[in-house]
Amino acid sequence: MWVPGQETTQPAISRPAARAINPPAESTSGVSIPTQPKDKVIAALAYVTFIPAIVFVLIEPFKRNFFVRFHAFQSIFLAGATIVAAIAIRVLYSLFALIPVLGYLLAWLTSAVALLGWIILWLVLVVKALQGEIFKLPWIGNLADHASHT
Repeated sequence: MWVPGQETTQPAISRPAARAINPPAESTSGVSIPTQPKDKVIAALAYVTFIPAIVFVLIEPFKRNFFVRFHAFQSIFLAGATIVAAIAIRVLYSLFALIPVLGYLLAWLTSAVALLGWIILWLVLVVKALQGEIFKLPWIGNLADHASHT
């Protein structure tokens, strides 16, 4: 090792780079895959509601396309998660209503923030589908990836 102010008599020895025994699996989140323009539009349409997503999973030309299947399944699972979150927010709304004076304000504020977050998430998913990217949401994206491979 070289220290400033000292001369070295031995050549520097470089250690071999450590190799990973099991390299980490590649994540497909945010990865752009080659797709046709119509596939991008169809994948974005899957996020309109869960009904087109179910149709795209069942119709023959689209059910063999991984890109469309992934976005359709992610849309279906997101709709289910939205229902669960709406029920949880409704319960939270009822609990906040029990607080005098500020309860309803907290309930409305919580509902507004959740709705704004959902709208932003929805817009991001539509834009990523239009850009031809596989954008995995936490948990839901892994379920959609697994379902689209089967």
